[in-house]
Amino acid sequence: MKRTLTILGILAVFPANAALADDDCFVPMADWQPRDAVARLAEANGWTVRRIKIDDGCYEIDGRDASGRRIEVTVHPATLQVIEFEYEDDDDDRPRQNRKGDDHD
Repeated sequence: MKRTLTILGILAVFPANAALADDDCFVPMADWQPRDAVARLAEANGWTVRRIKIDDGCYEIDGRDASGRRIEVTVHPATLQVIEFEYEDDDDDRPRQNRKGDDHD
């Protein structure tokens, strides 16, 4: 009985949404813009899309910007607002054995 009360006490300390803290977008699927709208957003920004996926409840665009640099863009699914924009390291494109600093001979 003590153990159950201890566990319940610990759970009561944490907010109910603590388990969902990693999720970036909390939008019902009925309110999402279609993938075509995400593709048009990318095109309007001069991005070349390699893949559009869903990650943590948000759209994520993997592709290249107008100058050819690899990008990863997180987009709000309802508003299509850019939440996060990252440039990816091109070293990730090379096979592991060819990366500088790897000693796998």
